[in-house]
Amino acid sequence: MRYPTKTDEERETAVEAATVAIQRGDLVVLPTDTVYGIAADAFDADAVADLLAAKGRGREMPPPVLVGNATTIDALARDVPAWVRALVEEFWPGPLTIVCHQQSSLMWDLGETRGTVAVRMPDHAITRAVLDRTGPLAVSSANVTGEPAATDADRAESMLGDSVAVVVDAGESPVGEASTIVDATRARGRVLRRGALSLARLNAVLEPLGTSLLDVGADETSAPSLEKSSDPTPDPTSDAGTDEG
Repeated sequence: MRYPTKTDEERETAVEAATVAIQRGDLVVLPTDTVYGIAADAFDADAVADLLAAKGRGREMPPPVLVGNATTIDALARDVPAWVRALVEEFWPGPLTIVCHQQSSLMWDLGETRGTVAVRMPDHAITRAVLDRTGPLAVSSANVTGEPAATDADRAESMLGDSVAVVVDAGESPVGEASTIVDATRARGRVLRRGALSLARLNAVLEPLGTSLLDVGADETSAPSLEKSSDPTPDPTSDAGTDEG
């Protein structure tokens, strides 16, 4: 069922409908600040499997996780570097997804994550209202894999309508471009996907701290670094979050 959000009453009805659907294990389409997303309870393995099936993708491409509060990153991730916290303070809520080592105690199954989790706090009041009621959500861009991500409810519903219980319609996505994904599992951070936040904007925050991010595809061993340490950790799941808004 599709829910408009033009009035306060409509927004509350939509948020409640999406919350109830998530809690009973269904999938929902939600607006975000970047593109529309298809969402499931991150701790419901069956719902996450349904999400992957709806998009036509396998467990090798696990969905990222959206959170409603920046402090939730510590409940989901471990060994979060100080420079990540600087980026979170500057750009959350917003179009920045960060891939971290996940907490080993988490009882979920997002797919073949190789011990990582991609986390983002969206800058969209409606989706954050849902997150406040549901907790962390596995959310991937609202599209069939191989198709462009939906930037409005019409496009999302046309691709995924048969797989979801609720479509929340909040008009055109404000940004319309996917989030920038940063890998924080290595000694030096790197951009996994260019998106709404440029490398220059990210590094403007980090360079005063004595570090900077490598760009997509850069050779960590040969690229210039402002950090003292250059010993990389094992390669994270480079697919984590790469199809996320």
